[in-house]
Amino acid sequence: MATHAFSDLRRAAFCPRQLYYARRDDDRAPPPDVERRRALAYRYDELIDASDATLETLPLAVDPSTFRRTLQRARSRVEDWQDLVDPPRRDVLLTGRECRGVVHKCLADPPVPSLVSTGAPPEQGVWQPQSVHAVAAAKALAWERERPVERAYVEYPTHGVVRSVPIDGRRKARYRETIRTIESLGSPPPRLQDDSKCSACEYSDQCGVETRTLRSLLGFG
Repeated sequence: MATHAFSDLRRAAFCPRQLYYARRDDDRAPPPDVERRRALAYRYDELIDASDATLETLPLAVDPSTFRRTLQRARSRVEDWQDLVDPPRRDVLLTGRECRGVVHKCLADPPVPSLVSTGAPPEQGVWQPQSVHAVAAAKALAWERERPVERAYVEYPTHGVVRSVPIDGRRKARYRETIRTIESLGSPPPRLQDDSKCSACEYSDQCGVETRTLRSLLGFG
C-alpha cells in the first residue's frame, strides 16, 4: 500500500487537478518567508503581553491589539496550552499506515498533533484541506503510538488563532474520500465548477482561468 504525503492530501482535498499539476511539475516547495511566520507559534508566551512596538516588527496579519486579544482568548480555551507553547517534540516525522509527513508540534499525554498554518483562518473551524491534513496526522500518530488520537490542533500564528479539530466521523469520511481520490489519480481530473477555488489556484492559467495564489488556503501563505 502506498504511503501518501500530508501535502498531497491537502492539495487533493482542495482540488485533485491541482495535485495532478503539482506532481507533474514536481512543485512541492513552500513559499519564501514561511519559516519566519511559522516561528511565531513557538513564542506565544512571550508575545501575548508584548508591546505594540515589538509586535509591529513581526510578520503579523492583524494589528497588535487584535493579535494579543485573540491569543489571550486561545490561552483561556485551549486545555493543552502549556504543551502547545512548549511542545515536547517539534517537527516530528510521522509515518502511518496510509500517509506520512511532518507535524510541527507533537503533544505528549494524551498524544495530539498540531499543525502550524501561516495563512488566515476561516471564521469558524479550519479549512477543509487542513481538516483532512489534521485527520491524516492524527491517524499517523495513532498508528505509531498504538492508541487512539481524538483531536488535533491547527494554529494560525500570524492571527493568534488556535483551533481544536475533533477527529470525528464526518472528517474521517472526507479523509477516506481524499485517499481514494489520490489513489485513482491518473490523467488530469475534471475541472472544478468553483470560481473561488479556480481564481486562487497557481495552476489556473493551465485551466484557462486567471491566476492568483493558492498558498493561503493550503496553509502556506
